[in-house]
Amino acid sequence: MAKRVLAFDFGASSGRAMIGEFDGKEMQVTEIHRFSNDTVCTGGRMYWDVLRLFFEIKTAINKAVKTGAIDAIGIDTWGVDFGLLTKDGELLANPNHYRDERTVGMPEEVFELISPEELYSLTGTQTMRINTLYQLYYLAKYRPELMKLTDKILFIPDLFAYLLTGEKRAEATIASTSNFLNPYTKQFNTELLEKLGIPASILPPMIQPGESYGVLSEELCREFDCDPIPVIAVCTHDTASAVASAPAEGDFVYISCGTWSLFGTELAAPLINEKSAKIQYTNEGGYLGTTRFLKNIMGLWLIQESRRQWIREGEQVSYADLEREALAAEPFRCFIDCDAPEFETAGDLPSRVKEFCRATGQYVPKTRGEVMRCIYESLAMKYKLNYNTLCELSGKSFGQINMLGGGIKDTLLCRLTAAATGARVVAGPAEATVMGNIAVQLISLGEIKDWKEARRVIKDSTPLQVYEAENTKAWDEAFVEYSRYLGKSARS
Repeated sequence: MAKRVLAFDFGASSGRAMIGEFDGKEMQVTEIHRFSNDTVCTGGRMYWDVLRLFFEIKTAINKAVKTGAIDAIGIDTWGVDFGLLTKDGELLANPNHYRDERTVGMPEEVFELISPEELYSLTGTQTMRINTLYQLYYLAKYRPELMKLTDKILFIPDLFAYLLTGEKRAEATIASTSNFLNPYTKQFNTELLEKLGIPASILPPMIQPGESYGVLSEELCREFDCDPIPVIAVCTHDTASAVASAPAEGDFVYISCGTWSLFGTELAAPLINEKSAKIQYTNEGGYLGTTRFLKNIMGLWLIQESRRQWIREGEQVSYADLEREALAAEPFRCFIDCDAPEFETAGDLPSRVKEFCRATGQYVPKTRGEVMRCIYESLAMKYKLNYNTLCELSGKSFGQINMLGGGIKDTLLCRLTAAATGARVVAGPAEATVMGNIAVQLISLGEIKDWKEARRVIKDSTPLQVYEAENTKAWDEAFVEYSRYLGKSARS
């Protein structure tokens, strides 16, 4: 009898539960529950409402078991964030949101104890204040009372697995987002933590994708009136799950499109040298010990938060409206550096775009469409920049980019990516993260032979859209102007 698994995929603004089934040829994916993931702001801090999210997990499991037996459960989420547990296993505090501003300035403080060059050589990780390392350093230095009460930290997907099974583990791909994992040994760098005053004793044992955390607790089995269900450690970092599903063979570039754009390739081993350090490429873990060599780019957050601002101002505008208005605006009039610090946090993004252009001596966009055109083209230019540097760093020639995830529904971005990079863009699957999650569960259960077969199954199970490069000469010429504004900020 075919196996039936339940995949949870949590994003920065929503989550969903999907049933995955495999008929021996294709994978079927059915959504059974969707819910919002709302940031809670209080006392000047941003938090994740994890208990509410756990309630949604339980709601989905209850729905799933009422429609048939569930053979396994897998969970993937965003990276870097974590919960603190006491010795009694109780959640000590609400997990902070990675965009919380308490880590502003933390990288600079850490660099007083260890140079950025040495830190990169140890971890191969792009410097971002949101990384777990800087969050823990903040707690160790400024909230020591919390650290004294902490017995273990659990990354968000591991925390949900703990609430389901009672088992405390750190899945390897989510751990690789921490900025304190040795990318060669795939183990935590405890010496680094101790040097920064962070007790290594708070780290749980590691677990690999495909292994089981355990089974649903007796309490939950009684609540759902079901037999014990194994909770599988999939690639619990959502990008790792997305890349695991990439319908590609051989060398390929991927862009996992969502709130963040994760731009990279898949390597057999870490790539850490002076060039990768200078350009700040990161080495994160993938399925079967592979390395996801990638760059974090601000991504669709710029479009999402701009839309939220216009809605706050009373303009009921859809993404389709914004895409249409961007197309109508004149191209290549102004650019932003998508990763400038003023674009990190929530708020009035359109005004910040205008201020960036004003401060850098460019044309200042006046209309909503002009703001959107600026964002779209700046994102595509950022992809072009990273495509070029990735080819240089890896020594590989990539003729194709695989765009993965929900962001591929934005067809304008896909078209502009092909035009900007000059590469053929293959968009799909839109459900890349969920399908990667399901695939690892099915491999673990013996329903799919191996990873190679899983990628073939996913390719056969989802429509792919191809975008060919057009008008590349105009993009090459505009790239010269765009390059003038890299590393700029209106705050400087």
